[in-house]
Amino acid sequence: MTQTTRHRIQHQPHPDSGRVLTAGALTFLEELHARFGARRHELLQARQQRQARLDAGELPDFLRDTADIRAGDWKISPLPADLQDRRVEITGPVDRKMVINALNSGARMFMADFEDANSPTWANCIDGQVNLMDAVRRTIGLEQGGKSYRLNDTTATLLVRPRGLHLDEKHATLDGEALSGSLFDFGLYAFHNAQERISQGTGLYFYIPKLESHLEARWWNDVFTFTEDRLGLPRGTIRATVLIETILAAFEMDEILYELREHSAGLNCGRWDYIFSFIKKFRARTDRILPDRAVVTMATPMMQNYSKLAIQTCHKRGAPAIGGMSAFIPVKGDEAKNAAAFEQVRLDKEREATNGHDGTWVAHPGMVALATEVFDRLMPGPNQIASGKQADLHVTAADLLTPPQGHITEAGVNMNVDVSLQYIAAWLDGRGAVPIHNLMEDAATAEISRAQLWQWAHREQRTEDGTPITPEGLTRLIAAHAERLVREQPEREARLREAAGLLETLVTQERFEDFLTLPGYARLA
Repeated sequence: MTQTTRHRIQHQPHPDSGRVLTAGALTFLEELHARFGARRHELLQARQQRQARLDAGELPDFLRDTADIRAGDWKISPLPADLQDRRVEITGPVDRKMVINALNSGARMFMADFEDANSPTWANCIDGQVNLMDAVRRTIGLEQGGKSYRLNDTTATLLVRPRGLHLDEKHATLDGEALSGSLFDFGLYAFHNAQERISQGTGLYFYIPKLESHLEARWWNDVFTFTEDRLGLPRGTIRATVLIETILAAFEMDEILYELREHSAGLNCGRWDYIFSFIKKFRARTDRILPDRAVVTMATPMMQNYSKLAIQTCHKRGAPAIGGMSAFIPVKGDEAKNAAAFEQVRLDKEREATNGHDGTWVAHPGMVALATEVFDRLMPGPNQIASGKQADLHVTAADLLTPPQGHITEAGVNMNVDVSLQYIAAWLDGRGAVPIHNLMEDAATAEISRAQLWQWAHREQRTEDGTPITPEGLTRLIAAHAERLVREQPEREARLREAAGLLETLVTQERFEDFLTLPGYARLA
């Protein structure tokens, strides 16, 4: 590692480290970790303690101790002008071409993702910071494949998603301890771009992933407040949209908004991680088993209740409620599949707009126009905060915890193995968002697949035809899929076999791994 002069942070070399890991930036990162590192570890320990209670039979419920917050008459701080109309948001990794294309896509917002759509190699994380610095300053460009990429005159508003609290940045250490991935991604973007954003009449806008409690939201709010004070920014320059993508956070949406009220930009229904969280948190139970991944759609009662509760909660507090990602993407050269993909996305977005969401996510520039048409037609104003939709809704704990009906099928098991294998191999190659079977897969969608395999095998589930799902059976199935993929892609044999070994461990070991990216990260450069 490189020892940085006068700083305790050591980091791996990178061609642009002199631009990104400057003396001032390193000092700021040191301050963030000194103030917030210990509490981060306490919050992660609290997650483990909560999981132990869930494994022992506890079920989540709305918190008694915060009933006064839910009953109170309060709102978040008024939204900045450029966060009031968020009808279509595009998301994607922080590579240079994606940043340019997403900002030019016609979407209102672009969420540049250091988390689930990014494989956190050192190169990807540092290059991503460079790309965002150049995008903010409108100097970003790319010459590739005989094409020239530059920003249009009008571009999407930029939001940045740092890594979740559980993820480290192993390539940079402070006194021998890996830095927090959250603070690393957040701190560098904030430090390098705050004054530029202020001069442009906008702010520092973020998405916060994987929260499991309002206490974690409080930690982030303290980080934001310290950062504004430290960098000399007006209060509220930093605004954050929290992804409600864990089953536990769904019971604390009011409290999360309350903790962040000076810095809140609303909530988003991160549907894929939410499904993964449901499996993970109830992994010890046989009465909370989900059917095939393809069956757990936003049309099911469990998912509809979660979505509508987010709308009700946000609108009561003057906050936007952003809908989730439809993973379908355009299909080149197959008009029938392309038409089916567009129809699926249209139905999904019509459901969200009709229910009262104030915007939605798409995974591909080719879906922006379709989603925009839906929200233009069904949401004529900038948002639906004052619409009254879902105002009379009453959602109970059981409404959020009752799994949808459906079967576990042989096809579903095979699809989970195939998707997990292909995604893990791509992630280990440094690609975090990967088109597989006409869907844009990222870490969240892959997590569903591997988590279901573990739960089905360890909770003695059977397919609808009566075939038992066992660790031994999954081992054979993974090997068979790996052999097929090696025949199809012989040049990637070593990587595919590495992915097969990791997947086998994840789904057959007795201990459930909280995130596949944790053991995967140990293998990344």
